[in-house]
Amino acid sequence: MDRQRGFLPTNKNEMKERGWEQADFVYISGDAYVDHPSFGMAIITRLLENAGYKVAVIAQPDWKDDASITVCGEPRLAFLVSAGNMDSMVNHYTSAKKRRHQDAYTPGGGFSRRPDRAVIVYSNLIRKTYKKTPILLGGIEASLRRLAHYDYWSDSVKRSVLLDAGADLLMYGMGEHSVLEIAEALQAGIPVKEITYVRGTVFRCHSLSELSGEYELLPSYPAILESKEEYARSYYRQYQNTDALTAKRLVEPYKEKEYVVQNPPALPLTTEEMDEVYALPYQRTWHPSYDAQGGVPAIQEVKFSLVSNRGCFGGCSFCALTFHQGRRVQVRSHASILREAREMTKDPDFKGYIHDVGGPTADFRHPACKKQLEKGVCSHRQCLFPEPCPNLDSSHRDYISLLKKLRQVDGVKKVFIRSGIRFDYVLAENNQDFLRELCEYHVSGQLKVAPEHISDPVLAMMGKPANDVYERFVRQYHAMNRRLNKKQFLVPYLMSSHPGSGLKEAVELAEYVRDLGYMPEQVQDYYPTPGTISTCMYYTGLDPRTMKPVYVPRSAREKKMQRALIQYRNPDNYAIVKEALLAAGREDLIGYGEKCLIPPRPGHGKKTSGKEGNAERRWSGKRGTKTQTKKKKTIRHVHKKKKHG
Repeated sequence: MDRQRGFLPTNKNEMKERGWEQADFVYISGDAYVDHPSFGMAIITRLLENAGYKVAVIAQPDWKDDASITVCGEPRLAFLVSAGNMDSMVNHYTSAKKRRHQDAYTPGGGFSRRPDRAVIVYSNLIRKTYKKTPILLGGIEASLRRLAHYDYWSDSVKRSVLLDAGADLLMYGMGEHSVLEIAEALQAGIPVKEITYVRGTVFRCHSLSELSGEYELLPSYPAILESKEEYARSYYRQYQNTDALTAKRLVEPYKEKEYVVQNPPALPLTTEEMDEVYALPYQRTWHPSYDAQGGVPAIQEVKFSLVSNRGCFGGCSFCALTFHQGRRVQVRSHASILREAREMTKDPDFKGYIHDVGGPTADFRHPACKKQLEKGVCSHRQCLFPEPCPNLDSSHRDYISLLKKLRQVDGVKKVFIRSGIRFDYVLAENNQDFLRELCEYHVSGQLKVAPEHISDPVLAMMGKPANDVYERFVRQYHAMNRRLNKKQFLVPYLMSSHPGSGLKEAVELAEYVRDLGYMPEQVQDYYPTPGTISTCMYYTGLDPRTMKPVYVPRSAREKKMQRALIQYRNPDNYAIVKEALLAAGREDLIGYGEKCLIPPRPGHGKKTSGKEGNAERRWSGKRGTKTQTKKKKTIRHVHKKKKHG
């Protein structure tokens, strides 16, 4: 059988093979075509297909060629436009604004085949040829830029992407409910300009008199351009407005007779609805047209992983998930996940290892508390920060049960947990049942956790628990591994240059790394992406939760210093580490003592013995004395780069 026939059509010839003269929807994506439920394009297109619509796909069209947008013709109902699984600017640039040379979502993994600000470029390209066809935006790029937002790459506050794209509607969050309701309306002949009532959408209007029902007026776009305080207030009001049960309609004025209106979020999927989404007939691989290029690398991380939940009540300041998926956790049933696991074992490439069972946070398998189901999430307090809420349901019983069932599936040798756990959530439970289960069965030698920093003032800005909470988890983790007679390590993710972190705090982090006895090869620099509290801090210098000033490291030089301090053992970093220590007034860390980070000058102790020689070897990463080597072997920490999520 022709493998290509299992995919949706990607051109007019393939449409004709199905007997189609015209598609109902044409989906345009910045990602290569991968028909797997970890890709938003696959979920939305299969969902529409399941509802009876004809859907075609144009993946990574050449934005420099007008004809590339016409290969499937004009759709009967609408174009659907997404930048892909990542914001195109994050996909293209590092936190230092340097161009990336690889794109895991492009065939072969080479240079990206999507433009910067992809949803704007694709929409404008469509409009050049198809003047009146409805354009619907979706995906993470559109979702996080749905209202006025700070754009790190241009260092400016940009308008809602809906306006710059010239599109008709924008779907934010997880779009299953929204896209089906819009499709039904278009199918019924309702003009797209009249589809202003769908949850999880953003639209334009010319007069407030057009709006029915209650709404809340946000500061105007000119006002937030003028005042960073107004920007912070506006952003935080949006942040508090992400729960479907409590959210209001928000209106952002731009100029006279121009308003952008955000409807309340779509209702979360029920377990039954989640099961239906993940049971759709995905091909679970890339389109065969990419075979000659080696396929699409991004699928390797997810091909043998299982999504068990959505949403996150963790509340990290630098994470956009609250703004995109919301804080209410939604889950699939055990039966649905087990069914997918059994199908996975039939894949000829499956070697017996399930790489992950999780989601935004692996061990969140139910809402934070029962109150959320009836009254929504609290708008003025977090579930875990600064400490767990008294109403928090910290039980891991359901997750443990799911993991046990997966281990018993024929053909499964091992089930790993790699999407990350919340160590403070693990500690919140009054027993160690999950910790035992985790250490005994689900760690692949190294467990990834995210303390991010060790300075409590910085952690407060991050929305993370105090450092002593992490240290308590470390002790319990190692104690459990000793009881189980296992040698398993921790991989703590660390971040430099987050708002609130000055050189003083960066030096504290370097001293922590020193005491671990191991240098991280790569470090996560804070990246101001759209839709986060931390980005609001970065731009305004204010914590929007309190409106109090926050120190922000903005200069490239200071960011480089903070990063280099964590990797002080790298000889290439010697000069900038010394500069950072002098700037921080920490000359005491320059010398030959056990607590020093670097020697007085590079190369001084290489041919000497004793204290100077040992200091030189410690700094350069070379093996020191037998005592030092033994000490390193007792360390239970390994550092690796944090994945972007």
